[in-house]
Amino acid sequence: MRHLLFVFLILLSLCSCSPAKKCDLSQTGETLHILFIGNSYTFANDLPGTFSALSCSAGYKVETGMAAEGGWTLADHVASAQTLAKLNEQKWDYVVLQEQSEIPAIEYFRDQTMYPSVRVLVDNTRKLGAKPLLFLTWGHRDGLPSSGLYTYFDMQAQLSMGYNQIARELGVQVAQVGFAWYKARTQPNPIDLWQEDGSHPNEKGTYLAACAFFAAIFRQTPEGLEYWGGLSQETAQTLQTFAAGSVLLGQ
Repeated sequence: MRHLLFVFLILLSLCSCSPAKKCDLSQTGETLHILFIGNSYTFANDLPGTFSALSCSAGYKVETGMAAEGGWTLADHVASAQTLAKLNEQKWDYVVLQEQSEIPAIEYFRDQTMYPSVRVLVDNTRKLGAKPLLFLTWGHRDGLPSSGLYTYFDMQAQLSMGYNQIARELGVQVAQVGFAWYKARTQPNPIDLWQEDGSHPNEKGTYLAACAFFAAIFRQTPEGLEYWGGLSQETAQTLQTFAAGSVLLGQ
């Protein structure tokens, strides 16, 4: 009897943190091709794969590619033959651009390195017939004190300014991941979204980012989607609500 109870509890636990429905990638319909260009913020916990699975649970077929190296800046990608080859590998519908985590928060560096690189990559993306999409990232848990940004909120404000400014200049859409992150952090009981380093996302942070990309690309709320990744249903649905408000932002 005790053994049966143990088995039941294990099965219950598995059910509470598994996707409610499987994604059939053989489904008919148009496939959306999206290339993610960035660094470890993009490949941590496989953000492209999480977004693809989340989209599939809504009935959208998405195939992703990735050009991401740890610590890379967009300037590194501009100079990279491998990134150029990835851009030309096939016809992409969207190309996501994610800058190194600190550069957009510091006026001098975003003016000198980020903005020139974004202009080049946006131009190249459009020439290939794809739509550029900026990935507005989140602040560090403890801010960036060396640059006078002493809290997460200080850094997030500067990141948002940095990305949205170049987006307005170039008429580029923004995936407002940082906005969704801010919503999660300003709740009465904030959800911890960082790994121990206070910079990279944990699984909750990556799932929240995927929800914000869903809102940006499909222009609809992720609320009610039945893919929860490795999270509990309750946690996933809570994170979905934080991304819902970004549907009309950055367009």
